[in-house]
Amino acid sequence: MIETYFAEAKRNDELTLQKRIRQVNDDPVVSGLLHVVSGLLAILDDKRQIISLNDSFCAMLGIQSPVETLGLRPGEALHCIHAHEGPAGCGTTKFCSTCGAAIAIVASLTSNETVERLCAMAVDKNGHTTDIALKVRSQPIEIDGNRFVLLFLQDITVEQHRAALERTFFHDISNMLTGLLGASELLYYENSQSNLAKIIRNLSVRMTKELTIQKLLINSDLSAYKPKCEPVDAYESLKELQDFFACHPLAESRKLDIAQPLHSFSITTDRSLLLRIVSNMISNALEATSKNGKIKIWLKKETNRVSYCVWNQAVIPQDIGRRIFQRNFSTKDGAGRGVGTYSMKLFAEEYLGGKVDFSTSKEQGTIFRLTLPC
Repeated sequence: MIETYFAEAKRNDELTLQKRIRQVNDDPVVSGLLHVVSGLLAILDDKRQIISLNDSFCAMLGIQSPVETLGLRPGEALHCIHAHEGPAGCGTTKFCSTCGAAIAIVASLTSNETVERLCAMAVDKNGHTTDIALKVRSQPIEIDGNRFVLLFLQDITVEQHRAALERTFFHDISNMLTGLLGASELLYYENSQSNLAKIIRNLSVRMTKELTIQKLLINSDLSAYKPKCEPVDAYESLKELQDFFACHPLAESRKLDIAQPLHSFSITTDRSLLLRIVSNMISNALEATSKNGKIKIWLKKETNRVSYCVWNQAVIPQDIGRRIFQRNFSTKDGAGRGVGTYSMKLFAEEYLGGKVDFSTSKEQGTIFRLTLPC
């Protein structure tokens, strides 16, 4: 028996495949659709194998004729980097249970209804891995007693990228404005103005830096950002994070257990990027924590590196964990998702020379780590 981690592994034999191809080509309605639909359209058999493509799909794949893809499954034709990691190809690997295209096709065949999903796919393009985003619609049909699938694809990579950047901008700025507003309200009611004034100043400085970074992101010119590396006191960085989340809505009814280091020390890094990454780690942990729960934050100092660690009790499912840093992938609905964890890894590894990773288990919960040289 062929092993599969998600969809049925079995394929139709060559004789059955050729019969299905002729059946579709001889049907005037389906044949007309292939010529009329301007978007990407593929016809699949009941085993998810391609039996026809329209010209737009061929153009996207860079092929002259659909013959080159007949018998393949969608991920194989699109050169998904995971398509051949399972013994039976596309639809059967460990990654397929979270693939929007695979889910849409299987669900539509099972329910005999139209199913739409967003698909985040990493594809091999001329030897380089490229992330694309596809809007997938799977529509089952029946021809002469045999089941087929009309698979409509829309490449929304550019739109998804723009939406994601806009969402990131408003999300991050909103977080800081929330903190600033909370601090200003406390400043109004309390007398210890000096500390609160410092909080407001720190948030204002961060906001200025964030705006600079965001402008570069929107213009797809992040390479122009030059990290400003300076000594950052470890104790002060944790104190600033504590002050920032003290008035944050996500921290309401949740406890932040921040362990200060026994001995103060400094690291040389970009303060704004450091705080941005760890703030996102904390925000994610708070979102995953139920009310009256707590998260833990601490530093782990080693000889030549230091790690900012953020713990929460929740467990990340294995299938989600495999894709957690992939751009455009998200467990939440709506355009523009799938940027928070991706940006954490991007900023840490491309600009700070560090590393972002995580561990998760039922026994230990989930720990995200930002590790930086020192």
